Amino acid sequence: MKSSKFSFFSTIFIVTCTYLFLYVPLIVLLVFSFNIEAFPSPWKGFTLKWYHELLLSSHLWASFLNSLIVAVCSTGISLTMGVFLIFYAAQGGRIGNFLSLFYGNLVIPETVLAVGLLGFFTLVSIPLGLGTLVLAHSVLGLGFVIPIVYARFLELDYRMTEASLVLGATPVQTFFKVTLPLLRPALIVTGLLVFIISFDDFILSYFCAGSTSQTLSLYILSMLRSGISPIVNALSAVLLLLSSTLVILFFTISKKSRTRIF
Repeated sequence: MKSSKFSFFSTIFIVTCTYLFLYVPLIVLLVFSFNIEAFPSPWKGFTLKWYHELLLSSHLWASFLNSLIVAVCSTGISLTMGVFLIFYAAQGGRIGNFLSLFYGNLVIPETVLAVGLLGFFTLVSIPLGLGTLVLAHSVLGLGFVIPIVYARFLELDYRMTEASLVLGATPVQTFFKVTLPLLRPALIVTGLLVFIISFDDFILSYFCAGSTSQTLSLYILSMLRSGISPIVNALSAVLLLLSSTLVILFFTISKKSRTRIF
């Protein structure tokens, strides 16, 4: 009995320390984004001036817009290509042998992928910019979209599509009226995941952005090189709130999707 109690309390202690290690730095960041003195000065008083300066920073918002454009475009391209591949599978095409190509994006270190894409863009003389960033992030996004959506496709009840075909619908009508609506929760969840990864990505942006385009992660790096600005704290707090909202939405939709399955 004593050993079981000790095991229980030791587990609680380890879990508590783990969560403190993960979230205490975030709490410190949020608190000191309202500090009147620049970080890492001790707390001197409450202020909103760093958020005010954040709103007035035109270069920062231009970088934010670039990151948003790249994330939205790469997410749309990844989902569209994923839908086309599932459509091919729904018509009897065998794509199981090709799935390993998409899993490679998750296994290969992102630095290796970034250097490889940079070499490819240089080889075919594609100028670096937002276009190459969208392509690079789309390649990364396919590594998440294809395996997740295809796994959901395999779980669908074939009797529903079979009933649609028996009732006179064409294979194309069956896919868009039956199969695709059943895949909608998986597509939404995967889209949110790819959007978050693309928006926050640094390595691909660093190698494939070139000198003409700057994403938010690259702008933050340039700010940190000249010293820790309090605006970074305010920006990090805003991005943390945005990412947390998307993550909560991601798990909410994912939970509803699993509930519908069972």
